[in-house]
Amino acid sequence: MAAVAVRTDTVIPSPRRAGDDAPRNGTPGGPAAAGYQRVLHQLVRRELRMLADLATWAPAGEAPRTAALTGHAELIGHLLLHHHSVEREAVWPALLRTVPVECQSEVRAALDDCTARCARIDHMLRNVSTAARQWAVAATPQARNSFAVSCRALADAVDTQTADEERALLPLLATYLRAEDWIAIARSWRCRLTAAEQLLVLGLALEDACATDRARLLGGLSPATRTAWRVYGRRQYRAAVVRLRGAPPAS
Repeated sequence: MAAVAVRTDTVIPSPRRAGDDAPRNGTPGGPAAAGYQRVLHQLVRRELRMLADLATWAPAGEAPRTAALTGHAELIGHLLLHHHSVEREAVWPALLRTVPVECQSEVRAALDDCTARCARIDHMLRNVSTAARQWAVAATPQARNSFAVSCRALADAVDTQTADEERALLPLLATYLRAEDWIAIARSWRCRLTAAEQLLVLGLALEDACATDRARLLGGLSPATRTAWRVYGRRQYRAAVVRLRGAPPAS
């Protein structure tokens, strides 16, 4: 079977519009942006919580298992850091430019609070990375437990922050963000992933996404990536999840 080339300079889920998000009569294209936010939040929340649970029961001195869990934590951390950077540098400034003038002070205050909380989460990600390195070197129950505790604390913080963001900011994003702004963000902000990582993240995003978000994700892929997912990516994702979790994906 011929190999299928997969772009490695983009992050999956790809923040592009589905057909139902196309501008109509001058309305904004924000639903795609809000959908992307929800999918990424859901993915990160689930995987951080699962990492904490899996690490708790992992053998402390089994190097391959340690590498699998800490490597997955590194990937999820990479996605979350990139996500926060896109929000901070592109998404929130674009939203602030488009909300009505009378709302801007209130929205700016909400964005400042969100950005500060994300910065604290970014710091917690560094704590997880440190704990992961210590576990890999020490291979002790104490080091393993420290990694699990760090993952759980991070998961709690992300749960709270994303819930507040989805309640306060995503409705504004869906209502006011202009389609052309979101398309420009989608095309300009890239997160480098290997081909295997890209397909893994696609699977993580699709796993418990709703029908609309699944259609958006698959419709936003390049033809090569869509073919790769159909031909071998879905099968490889299932195998990777079984190795990591000891059970197949939810769907």
